[in-house]
Amino acid sequence: MIISLPIEDRPRSYAFYQEAFGFKPVGELAQDGIPEPLQFALTDDVRLMLIPTGGFGWVLGEQPAAPPGTSECILSVHADSESAVDALAAKVVAAGAELVTAPIRKPWAYIATFTDPDGHLWMVETS
Repeated sequence: MIISLPIEDRPRSYAFYQEAFGFKPVGELAQDGIPEPLQFALTDDVRLMLIPTGGFGWVLGEQPAAPPGTSECILSVHADSESAVDALAAKVVAAGAELVTAPIRKPWAYIATFTDPDGHLWMVETS
C-alpha cells in the first residue's frame, strides 16, 4: 500500500518527515540527494509517497484536489503512552508542524493533532 500526499517543497518535506517522525527514506537518490520518488517506508508493506503538487495533479486528472487548509483525511500515529503523545507533539512542532489541538484527553483517547508543512492533518493518540 502506498499513501500519497501532495507537497510544495521536496527538501522541506524530506527533512520534516525524518526529523519529526524518524521515517527512513527509501529509493534511489536523485541529483538533489533526495530519493525520487520521495518515499518513506512506514512498515514492510506500507509507504508514504510525497509528490510535488504538479505531479499530483497529473494523477488526479479532472478530479479536483482539496484546497489548502481542507482536510479530507487524518493520518494517525499510535503512541504507547500519554507522555509519548506529549513528546511526539513537541518533536513535530520543533520540526516545523503547526499544532492544531494541544495534547488533551478525549473520551476515546489521549490525542494531539497537527498539520505538516503542507497542511496535511496528523493525529498522535494513545487509548
